Amino acid sequence: MKEQKKGPAWINGWTSAKTGFVPIINTNLTFQDKLGSFRVRWGIDRMRYKVDPGLYAAGKPDTDSPVLVTANYKLSFDTLRKNLHHINAWVLVLDTKGVNVWCAAGKGTFGTEEVVRQIRAVNLFFVVRHRTIILPQLAAPGVAAHEVTHMTGFKVVYGPVRAADLPLFLENGLKADRAMRTVSFSLSERLAVTPIEFVNAWKIALAAFLFVFLSSYPLGDMFSWSTFFRFLPYAGAIFIGCFFVPALLPWIPGRSLAFKGWLVCIVAVIIYCLFNGNKEMENIVYLLILPAISSFLALNYTGATPYTSLSGVKKEMKFAMPFIGFATVSGIVLHIIGLWRSI
Repeated sequence: MKEQKKGPAWINGWTSAKTGFVPIINTNLTFQDKLGSFRVRWGIDRMRYKVDPGLYAAGKPDTDSPVLVTANYKLSFDTLRKNLHHINAWVLVLDTKGVNVWCAAGKGTFGTEEVVRQIRAVNLFFVVRHRTIILPQLAAPGVAAHEVTHMTGFKVVYGPVRAADLPLFLENGLKADRAMRTVSFSLSERLAVTPIEFVNAWKIALAAFLFVFLSSYPLGDMFSWSTFFRFLPYAGAIFIGCFFVPALLPWIPGRSLAFKGWLVCIVAVIIYCLFNGNKEMENIVYLLILPAISSFLALNYTGATPYTSLSGVKKEMKFAMPFIGFATVSGIVLHIIGLWRSI
């Protein structure tokens, strides 16, 4: 038997298996767990928010207990373990480099080779008598189930989309109904990823502010409130791309995320221009640059939605990025021309 060692706070103790001691996970999330989740939603220590890959135990599993497979992104790991109250199971954590299940499946880190590697690394053959492992449904794009079975002898069964359905799934003999197989994307789920989008938009916000600030030099009011007010439309475009587009996603016409971002912002800019007075050049610049900003930010959101596939994202980027770049550069050029004329 391997010697026990001290683990993180979410480990309750240790249980023994034929391969050695296995840490028992706490199925109740602590304040620290919830704080960590909040922090990572805002991009704080995002790339370090992970757990060690390997085998864990929930409850008091034995050789007949189910084996649940997940990613080592702690947010994914916590979502699974908080739904394992009163369930005796083994939890096999893959090394997905701290990436969630769905994204890791697309990137290949939650893939066939890693599943096979971890099965062999923990000697799962000796831990359980059965030969079945349960993978999240969203991991399917990255795993060739028949290859896992061929290389390890373990049959792959895909569990429900949501970890909350796992207790019923296990109770039903590993059978999922239609609701368990359906991917939802509710308002709360969409808004859950908006904080990190705001954080990632800081470079665009900084660039926009510097653009407005430096453009104020010929006007002689770089350090006045006028500069701040001229920045507000750009801040509004960022807010639309990061918040309004995901919030209104199902109701915005079109399938392309870039188009959705552009459409919402162009409507907002037209309304703004109607109240902006007789400033034709300035309004044209807004009509070019602001929707391009929202379109780009909405395009970044594709990685968090079930609205498109990896190939769909690549196709959309191929057509959207040149359009976004052309509109932005055109707006900047027209803005410079307008400034030159005003001097």
